[in-house]
Amino acid sequence: MSSETPAERLDRTRAEALLGGGERRVEAQHKKGKLTARERVELLCDPGTFEELDAFVQHRCRDFGMEQNRSLGDGVITGHARIDGRRVFLFSQDFTVLGGSLSGAYARKICKVMDLALKAGLPVVGLNDSGGARIQEGVESLGGYADIFLRNTLASGVIPQISAVLGPCAGGAVYSPAITDFIAMVEDTSYMYVTGPSVVKTVTNEDVSHAGLGGPEVHAVTSGVAHFVRRDDADCIALVRRLLSYLPSNNAADPPRVEAKPPLGQAQELDDLVPLDSTKPYDMHEVVNRIVDADSFLEVHEGYAKNIIVGLARVDGRPVGVVGNQPNHLSGVLDIGASLKAARFVRFCDCFNIPLVTFVDVPGFMPGRDQEFGGIIKHGAKLLYAYCEATVPKLTVITRKAFGGAYDVMSSKHIRGDLNYGWPAAQIAVMGAKGAVEIISRREIAAADDPVAESDRLTRDYEEQFLNPYRAAELGYLDAVIHPRETRGRLIAGLELLETKRDKNPPKKHGNLPL
Repeated sequence: MSSETPAERLDRTRAEALLGGGERRVEAQHKKGKLTARERVELLCDPGTFEELDAFVQHRCRDFGMEQNRSLGDGVITGHARIDGRRVFLFSQDFTVLGGSLSGAYARKICKVMDLALKAGLPVVGLNDSGGARIQEGVESLGGYADIFLRNTLASGVIPQISAVLGPCAGGAVYSPAITDFIAMVEDTSYMYVTGPSVVKTVTNEDVSHAGLGGPEVHAVTSGVAHFVRRDDADCIALVRRLLSYLPSNNAADPPRVEAKPPLGQAQELDDLVPLDSTKPYDMHEVVNRIVDADSFLEVHEGYAKNIIVGLARVDGRPVGVVGNQPNHLSGVLDIGASLKAARFVRFCDCFNIPLVTFVDVPGFMPGRDQEFGGIIKHGAKLLYAYCEATVPKLTVITRKAFGGAYDVMSSKHIRGDLNYGWPAAQIAVMGAKGAVEIISRREIAAADDPVAESDRLTRDYEEQFLNPYRAAELGYLDAVIHPRETRGRLIAGLELLETKRDKNPPKKHGNLPL
């Protein structure tokens, strides 16, 4: 009979649970440039606030000799903690225990914290580093993934869900992060794909590396799966902490306000920032950073669909979602990628009561066979749908051009924009002056003694009459024409005015988003 007291047994068991896969595997993890699951938790959470749940859970598999390979915690750390003083739930996959592979017991641990988070109305952060399903458990492991996917779906739009991919994430495992609100990846050490390089080689005869198939560069630039890429685990976890600072705990709460900061530069600089020539590019980042609080703009999807920018920022200490066409890339045109990127972000902000500020300088939708074959109609409609559906405060600033259907889509007054402003050089029309004149006055130009001079004259007349913000203001489609330097003040006043906004959509199970 053991002489160990109950208290001693508890202390011993706790110490055993902290070991993970053992010293050798921890060393191997560090050699790859990766932190351990517990080191990641310590970085993420406020010191001394993490409370672990299910630390003594073990798998129940008896096949393939698995009864001899059991660890306390079974390869995932779960619990709750505080981040910047606010409570969150989290799980951290431990690659040192059976490669972080998911078992039935492991899945039940994650499901428990997700269920508790949903009941408590608190965010969930997942730190992913796993080789995938535990093959020895077969369908129980697959069922565990499906249990998690269901909870991701039910929690979507109710509590924020953030996924940090800090190692491998392959096979069915990728669909849990895919349903969450944001995915962050790490350079050199993380990758995501449904089927790995060996399967790809067998099926398609393509030779591709892990990074080339599903690395951070692929998902941040080409696929758009990843919203953020950071240099290492510590940098990625710091991003997660920062991201949470903009978000409410749930869909019934307001985003947290902080002390206001003046923007970068001087307001007067905005007056000369945008070229009057609509064919000349400028960087919309410079506009945004001279209006929002200094150092507050956190860009989302920075490397993907660069013709539009989206991100979180603060205006007078209040979190807002920023959407802006980017004239520096493809003239800010809306194409498939830009529409998808912005639509997802708009819907996220609407879920969590984050007001939307939209900066418009858009020549229209991208023309061409590739875009039409790729479904620009249905994908562009996603962005339109997202803005139409959104009930949060929506403030819009047309900095230069707003042409064609893209004018309608970019949070116009017609789709429930609350406060819409135009700068003095704003151009709102079906199309640019030259193209419009070539259609409207084709015969008149052809009959002229000097068709080129006549075309130029009619173009100037069209620009004078139509390519300005005053016709839209006359019709009430703009609430005011303002100097650029007045923009921040208008936004601050508008956000305060709309703080108690109440808007509803018709009762329904859900809409049929054009997927």
